[in-house]
Amino acid sequence: MNLTIVQAGAEVLRVPARPFSQDEILAEDTQKLIEDMRDTMRTAPGVGLAAPQVGISLQLAVVEDRAEYHSKLTREQLAARQRRPVPFHVLINPRIVSAESGSLEFFEGCLSVTGYTAIVPRSRRITVEFLDEYAEPHRVEAEGWYARILQHEIDHLAGSLYRDRMLVRTFSSLENFDQLWKDLPVNVARAKLML
Repeated sequence: MNLTIVQAGAEVLRVPARPFSQDEILAEDTQKLIEDMRDTMRTAPGVGLAAPQVGISLQLAVVEDRAEYHSKLTREQLAARQRRPVPFHVLINPRIVSAESGSLEFFEGCLSVTGYTAIVPRSRRITVEFLDEYAEPHRVEAEGWYARILQHEIDHLAGSLYRDRMLVRTFSSLENFDQLWKDLPVNVARAKLML
């Protein structure tokens, strides 16, 4: 079942989400929510979806970056973003335990900020600990675009949106981005937009 994705301005997007207990993770309604979030993310389409984005203030996110989403990007763009397919997985009560101090800047969008994008600096490499849908612990070291996705979704669970981190002068409608900026290297687009 597809869920309704709430938009910026909704209070649920601005409060820290509540963590799950072990029993709650294995509950039937949680498993159904995970399935519905997966379907909603794929329908949107998106590469990640956090529970607050569907109006539920819980520490849960789903992530998947399918190879088919890469078809509109050149080899150079994929390499610059360090973007590779990421299989579907669930993150419950995730936390970033380490982050590389340097950052990479790329345009980023959000299913809860429909129709807009902006350049957002994010750590190139992070380590995240989380529980999966079976309440099993995991630790992942992510880099490039996968690290960006994880940071974006974990921000949602803390009550933050990419707008809180973006370079304000790069905020653009998707229509203008498609016409003016998408084919430029991000540093060129940044230089033009930051004038």
